[in-house]
Amino acid sequence: MTAQPAAAAARATVYGYPRQGPDRELKKAVEGYWKGRVTVDGLRETAAELRRSNWRQLADAGVHEVPTGDFSYYDHVLDTSVMVGAIPGRHRAAVGADALDGYFAMARGTQDVAPLEMTKWFDTNYHYLVPELGPDTVFSADSTRQVTELKEALALGLAARPVLVGPVTYLLLAKPAPGVAADFEPLTLLDRLLPVYAEVLADLRAAGAEWVQLDEPALVQDRTPAELNAAGRAYRDLGGLTDRPQLLVASYFDRLGDALPVLAKAPVEGLALDFTDSAAANLDALAAVGGLPGKRLVAGVVNGRNIWINDLEKSLSTLGTLLGLAGQVDVAASCSLLHVPLDAAAERDIDPQILRWLAFARQKTAEIVTLARGLSEGTGAVSAELAANRADLASRARSPITRDPAVRARAAAVTDADGRRSQPYAERTAAQRAHLGLPLLPTTTIGSFPQTTELRTARADLRAGRIDTAGYERRIENEIRDVLAFQEKAGIDVLVHGEPERNDMVQYFAEQLTGYLATLHGWVQSYGTRYVRPPVLAGDVSRPHPMTVRWTAYANSLTERPVKGMLTGPVTMLAWSFVRDDQPLGDTARQVALALRDEVDGLEAAGTSVIQVDEPALRETLPLRAADRPAYLDWATEAFCLTTAGVRPDTQIHTHMCYAEFGDIVQAIDDLDADVISLEAARSHMQVARELAAHGYPREAGPGVYDIHSPRVPSAEEAAALLRKGLEAIPAERLWVNPDCGLKTRAWPETRASLENLVAAARTVRAELA
Repeated sequence: MTAQPAAAAARATVYGYPRQGPDRELKKAVEGYWKGRVTVDGLRETAAELRRSNWRQLADAGVHEVPTGDFSYYDHVLDTSVMVGAIPGRHRAAVGADALDGYFAMARGTQDVAPLEMTKWFDTNYHYLVPELGPDTVFSADSTRQVTELKEALALGLAARPVLVGPVTYLLLAKPAPGVAADFEPLTLLDRLLPVYAEVLADLRAAGAEWVQLDEPALVQDRTPAELNAAGRAYRDLGGLTDRPQLLVASYFDRLGDALPVLAKAPVEGLALDFTDSAAANLDALAAVGGLPGKRLVAGVVNGRNIWINDLEKSLSTLGTLLGLAGQVDVAASCSLLHVPLDAAAERDIDPQILRWLAFARQKTAEIVTLARGLSEGTGAVSAELAANRADLASRARSPITRDPAVRARAAAVTDADGRRSQPYAERTAAQRAHLGLPLLPTTTIGSFPQTTELRTARADLRAGRIDTAGYERRIENEIRDVLAFQEKAGIDVLVHGEPERNDMVQYFAEQLTGYLATLHGWVQSYGTRYVRPPVLAGDVSRPHPMTVRWTAYANSLTERPVKGMLTGPVTMLAWSFVRDDQPLGDTARQVALALRDEVDGLEAAGTSVIQVDEPALRETLPLRAADRPAYLDWATEAFCLTTAGVRPDTQIHTHMCYAEFGDIVQAIDDLDADVISLEAARSHMQVARELAAHGYPREAGPGVYDIHSPRVPSAEEAAALLRKGLEAIPAERLWVNPDCGLKTRAWPETRASLENLVAAARTVRAELA
């Protein structure tokens, strides 16, 4: 096809860019500030230089309009809470004394004050800080950060577009503040919030903004008529302002559905829509409402969440169709590039053939620029880029790397019986209790213990050849001995080996399975200063050798208490990787499940009586639209059961989930048929325990009583209070006592104190029950 030039040249833009810098400079500066090694001026200058570097990179690549306001020290939703003055009462004194330290206190808490709740940003692995609102919330505008960053970009001579979380999404993401009735609807505060947004928009206009982007991803979810009416009212009011920039309302992650006609007729100047495969229905829906005549359409045709190269000819075809549906068509990624690593060119250890198939943020930016040029000038202007893209796509499609006939034959032979335990839970639990001999309210941890500087140094020394494998393994054995000794002394009932050999709960396994590739520099923000390197799933998956058996067996040899074997589940192995897009996810999940099943069998054969298969991403990966969920939950629960169902009845299977809204998947949690589940509950005040009880969940559960994403040490009294609240929903004979999540990110002093308090709380409540 030959695209005809648009009435106005198509512009290239992005909604957001990775914040951390090529060597995670932001992480180092923020953590250095927390530890007193970096001054506030040093932190601010590092942040400003990262912003300048990002904008220059985008402009040099050919991006016509750079985003501002997408940068954050910790989280953009928390930044929005600051912008609108929604500071929880318990944090106001800290914010008043020092705005930056108060900001971090909201994110991380202090010893005396709990942080905001944290949960997943839609169906991504990014975590945001949940706004706390109530009927008494008073909003006030503070546009300082947004204006400052806009002026920084304009001073570089760049066209810049501030990006804000939209008012409807902000309220829909919020929860009732502590002490507020659980049925309070934050969306009822919309009329109170809109004047604050109007003030921010006026400030940005005065600072030189021609356009402002208002992100409304919550509108791609199923929404009630009242919520859609609220969205319509919001943009009628904001669009009706006289002192404002032009407004671009952005959606992403899925199709807009019933919200599209609402936004299409709103008095705003532009819409940004996702046109990747997951949201392809937006194209037909846009045509059905008559398009956007006279308005700007920013078309997200490059996948902003995965790392495979774009099919440029397919995207140009989509863009050509869109030309007739809007007054101006511009080109973008489907969402912020926050969700992908910075630069594939930095990867030196990946096969050059495979590297041609990958596109990180810088490569996606180049694709966007190429598409904008092809749309404006015709395909002849980008013929070389199109030819190279065709060759790379063909290389991937025919590569033997992507297909293993033996793996596919094994997956095809799976039967329903392979996914069912040999005995029902009631019979299994009796066998497990007799075998394990645990007390009432047994204590355990989620798996990982602090990853110290010494452990990271040991891995670096091994890679660099400064120590040999035997020397490295001696260091790991010493750490396991220390971790077990502490747990035994503290009085923990079911121990873990602490995972000192693991760099990451997904990457560690990916590096030992076929089909996966690890990156060296592919860092992606998970929350705050926590960055992960999601592996790349490029081909069929199998387990060529045991992965965890050696270390778990060694730990078992050192103690008489049960030691949990620790694995990452198949759904999480997919969700926290950049998964292949050339076959259905369910097919890939089955391959991963069979590989993990081999490891479960190996652990059991080596004498492990408790095996935990973590699935924190089960809720995260839940499709945003209810109509799409049953098919997903079918293959997701099948994959978990296929992983775990082959063990003996007296082997206890645990699973773990954290930092998500579990109420939507309680039936799926039940369908996993795990013997014990541990869940995050401390920040959400035992909400999940009540949800399990309301469902009638019949098995054992450990709602967390220690929030590990905060440096504060909960007292024994605080943990006991949470435990008593858990007992209101879950009977004592089925209740476990544990932290919310793994302890990898914590330091040893706070870990020791917190776990000692956790055990003390369990003993106190046991005595009360006796």
